[in-house]
Amino acid sequence: MTNIPETGRTPRVQIRLVVIQILVLSLLGTLGGRLWYLQIREGAEYAKEASGNHVQQVVEPAVRGSILDARGVPLADNETRLVVSASRTDLLKQKDDGKAVLAKLAAVLGLTAEEVAQKVRLCDAKTPQPCWNGSPYQPIPITDEATPKQALQIRERAEEFPGITAEPEAMRRYPSPGAANTAQVLGYLSPVTDAEITKAQDTDSPFLRSDQVGRSGLERQYDKELRGKAGVTRYEVDNLGRVIGEAEADPAQPGSNLVTSIDARVQRVAEYELNEAMKEARKQHDRNTNENYKADAGAVVVMESRTGRVVAMASNPNYDPNAWVGGISAKDYRKLTGKSSNYPLLNRAIQGQAAPGSIFKVVSTAAAVQAGYDFDGRYNCSSSYSVGGQVFKNFESQNHGPIDLGRALEVSCDTVFYSLAHREWQKDGGIDPKGKPKDYFYKTAHQFGLGKETGIDLPNEVTGRVPDREWKQSYWDANKAGWCKTGKKDGSYVEKIAYENCLEGNKMRAGDEINYSIGQGDTLVTPIQMATIYAAIANGGTLYDPTVGKAIVSPDGRTVQEIAPEAHGKLPVSKQTLAQMDDALAGVATRGTAAWRFGGWPQDKIEMHAKTGTAEVYGKQTTSWFATYTDDYSIVMTISQGGTGSGASGPAVRNIYDALYGVSDDGVINKKNALLPTPQKDLPKIKTDGTIASPKISKDPAKEQQTYQKATEGGTPTPGGTQPAATAASPESTNRDTRRRARRRGSRRKRT
Repeated sequence: MTNIPETGRTPRVQIRLVVIQILVLSLLGTLGGRLWYLQIREGAEYAKEASGNHVQQVVEPAVRGSILDARGVPLADNETRLVVSASRTDLLKQKDDGKAVLAKLAAVLGLTAEEVAQKVRLCDAKTPQPCWNGSPYQPIPITDEATPKQALQIRERAEEFPGITAEPEAMRRYPSPGAANTAQVLGYLSPVTDAEITKAQDTDSPFLRSDQVGRSGLERQYDKELRGKAGVTRYEVDNLGRVIGEAEADPAQPGSNLVTSIDARVQRVAEYELNEAMKEARKQHDRNTNENYKADAGAVVVMESRTGRVVAMASNPNYDPNAWVGGISAKDYRKLTGKSSNYPLLNRAIQGQAAPGSIFKVVSTAAAVQAGYDFDGRYNCSSSYSVGGQVFKNFESQNHGPIDLGRALEVSCDTVFYSLAHREWQKDGGIDPKGKPKDYFYKTAHQFGLGKETGIDLPNEVTGRVPDREWKQSYWDANKAGWCKTGKKDGSYVEKIAYENCLEGNKMRAGDEINYSIGQGDTLVTPIQMATIYAAIANGGTLYDPTVGKAIVSPDGRTVQEIAPEAHGKLPVSKQTLAQMDDALAGVATRGTAAWRFGGWPQDKIEMHAKTGTAEVYGKQTTSWFATYTDDYSIVMTISQGGTGSGASGPAVRNIYDALYGVSDDGVINKKNALLPTPQKDLPKIKTDGTIASPKISKDPAKEQQTYQKATEGGTPTPGGTQPAATAASPESTNRDTRRRARRRGSRRKRT
């Protein structure tokens, strides 16, 4: 007999079957619930996402707007080039990360494998230029100078070049019309970074990965207007990537055009004359250092006196902005940034700072009048001025006797300003003032707009420096430890200065104010600041924000947004004082320190005003300054380590004026040869299709001006065409650019 039930199931087996049934039903219930959740509860959302997975976007870059000069001549525009690009995403899918493909590509393009590899590597803190600072998902341009033959090779053998494309694209171009470089003013472009894309994604001007953005100059300042809006076409594709329809398309919107106040012809003349002046300065012997002047850098600004608009702005050394187009090479990058380059990317017109020397005396003159001194009073222009046993000499120990402030400007008498500044220092309480000093000389400089940005529409402008009491205290706080560590009472000149600065570097000493009164010491200005000041003297006292942009014109030409001149202040002088200063500065050009540079100038037709300046810089040769204006224009030039103001910069500034007004060396005015006898008021003509009419420009206006001057040498002036300078003295007797010869031990100077 057996005791197994007929069913074959024991109670234990039955329990197990029940448990299994419960588990199966639970799993089915869970799956059913999840299916309901996915298909019914969240079905619409997942359907939307699934649809998105089958849409691909194709980006069409917008054509960047052109940058034009005041007459419509393109300074920056676009041209179609054959661009060879590499996709890092596709290259990294290959076993060797695309090294073999890039090497083969280099051979086709006539480049080295290293050059191509550098182009596609990503920039980071440890990777030097050249490298790619754009998005890693964006095609990286290898060259924009591919020949049709090279492009055809790549496209016909596409299987040998996976991840490589060769397509015609619109590329930025800087044509240098009339040989006008304009590099630092225009700036350059480079690819947008992921960080910039993220930052701008919620703004009214978001970036796409294909965008190029301005990195300096006008390209950066007006990037939003110039960039336009890229087009995006969305295609529906199946799971094999085949296009099954067009979902949506947003056409590309080209960028607007920027009309500037720059005149390409005047720009070329300014660049040429600055460069020639620097070359000539290098031929001159410096008696102080017993070697030729280095003349290593310089800048010149040509500005409309009544509006603040910039007609020309040159900085030397310069560079070719086309070097950045399509990605910069390692060789070009080293040229632009290496120690021996002297930093050509720097726009010295707005970023170069130096002591101004005697062109600063217009500020000191206004300060003296504010302090209560009579402009027509008599002040002793002695050969030297003594303070505390230290002797401060006039330039070449000149002694002009008692003169008024106007004559002090004409002959650039240092000792008159030494005396006035010293008196004010004493009135303010000397080195330990009680109460709040009036500090007229420093407050007036701030009122003239020094120590802060002018507001020019270019990025990265520097402020210069007014070394007032607040600055001295903050500078002392930051440097006291170092001065006290290196200073020695009986050490070298530098060690003695450090010792005195350690003890009382936060106090305004007599030597500080004396140096400051003639634009020396710790005072720093930029050429654009001084051009703005001299333009204000010319126009009756209004300090304008300098501007380069004149109007923004929409691509179709229907919308024109003019950029109107704006003022940021008034000179702190009365109309009477301003008129007296104006007369004195006219005297500088006819019988003062600049007379030998303006001999034969038609003063009765075009009244010229000028001020020369030569600034001492510790450890370097002197800096040349030349500031001038007429009713129409203000021109300021400076040359670092170039020598005297009228000696180095004077001839170049005179030549620029000759070109503007069509004046020959003998004073004859030929209006047909004048580049811009009056400032350009009208905007260039816009055609019905939105393009802007562009006049022809000669190959090299500067060379044409030279030819004209040579042709008129020895000619006979037309009646009334010229008015001789009252006293066109020789360079030896009138080039009083007021370099202070004596040095007060411990006096504060600009140190570099």
